[in-house]
Amino acid sequence: MSQAFVPVRCRRARPALFLAPAASLLLLFFLAPIVIDVGIAFTNMGESLKVTAWTLKNFDRILGADRMIPLILLTTFLYVTATLFFFNVGLGVVLAITTTAVSDRLGALFRGIWILPRMSPAVIYALLWIWVVDSSPQGLLNQVVTGIFGLAPLNLRNDHPLLVIILANGFVGASFAMVVLTSTIRSIPEHLFHAARVDGASEWSVLRFVVLPSLKGPVWFITIYQALSLLVTFEYILLITNGGPVYDSTTYALYVYRRAFEGGHYAYGAALAIALMLFGVCFTLLQWRLFGDGMNRTRPRIEVL
Repeated sequence: MSQAFVPVRCRRARPALFLAPAASLLLLFFLAPIVIDVGIAFTNMGESLKVTAWTLKNFDRILGADRMIPLILLTTFLYVTATLFFFNVGLGVVLAITTTAVSDRLGALFRGIWILPRMSPAVIYALLWIWVVDSSPQGLLNQVVTGIFGLAPLNLRNDHPLLVIILANGFVGASFAMVVLTSTIRSIPEHLFHAARVDGASEWSVLRFVVLPSLKGPVWFITIYQALSLLVTFEYILLITNGGPVYDSTTYALYVYRRAFEGGHYAYGAALAIALMLFGVCFTLLQWRLFGDGMNRTRPRIEVL
């Protein structure tokens, strides 16, 4: 049917019809849980799941009564900043540059091997790390330390649990930046490299003035995305160290889980989750304010033949 014979009301309804499935999923699996969580946070729901009163005590507990909060926030800050800048962004940039500098086959092989942990179940990846840092002589790290260097066995999960979870999450998280930035580097027009080399630019100059400037937008996106991801995910921490010893490697997201599902304090866990959600929203708004909504909308540079 010609567009001219379609009623105006039907044409106006088409966007709503197209958006209806996505909007329904958003309402059901995102907005509804938020509303439920907010409602639970103002109750005294405990392990019995009974609600007998509406209260603000959960928020008072967060602001002063819970003495673990400062330690949890410090642990979360150290974990997120170290994992993000040294691995998820820093190592990702290095991997993207090095794997595009070698031959295509070798670079693709290396990237494929590096991305395997992200494609594997979290339990398998966690078990590998538990074997690597196991305190017994059969642990992979201790086999190297004692067998080759003749040193005493190490117990990293007990002595340096925060280092273990940073390494475990960092190595698997670097694959995301590696893939995104590799695509960015390959999208740079070839004539820019040729022109720079004809002008006598060294490889370091090509990297500094051609490659790195093109990575600015994607790096900001990866930084924001991975920071929010690190704040809310905890499965590797739970599987490798269980947040211990005691609370030494417990991040804020894992603390919410332990308070709600291990301690049975569902209302308090819901209040903690609201604080995490508000921080994520404020962090995102600050990013938009500082860097603008269009930082990832750079015009693609396509060669015209």
